[in-house]
Amino acid sequence: MKKFTIAAATALTLTLGNVALVQAAQTTSAPMMLAAGEVDSAKQATSDTWITTKVKSDLLTEKGIPASDIKVETNQGVVSLSSQVTITESQKKQAVAITKKIKGVKSVSADGLHAE
Repeated sequence: MKKFTIAAATALTLTLGNVALVQAAQTTSAPMMLAAGEVDSAKQATSDTWITTKVKSDLLTEKGIPASDIKVETNQGVVSLSSQVTITESQKKQAVAITKKIKGVKSVSADGLHAE
C-alpha cells in the first residue's frame, strides 16, 4: 500500500509539474511573439529611414535637380516625392529614375512633384 501511495504521489507531482511548465511556456511565448513583431516594425522603420536618407542624398549630389526643394517620404518601401516649387518634367523624370535605383525601393510616387 505504501508503494502505491508513493507511486501515486510521484505521478501526481510529475503531472502537475508538466502542467506548470506548459503554462509557463505559453505565457512566455506571447511576449516573445510580440517582441518579434516589434523587431519587424523597427526593421521596417529603419529601412524606410535609410531609404529616405539615401534618396535625399542621391538627389542632392545630382546636378540640375533642386533637391533641397523636394520632400521625400517613405512608407514600407514606397517613396513619395513632393515639392512646393515647380520643377521641369526632365527634373521630375530624373528624380524618379534616381529614386527607383535605390535598394529597398518598391515603388515611387511623384504625384506631388509639380512639373512645368
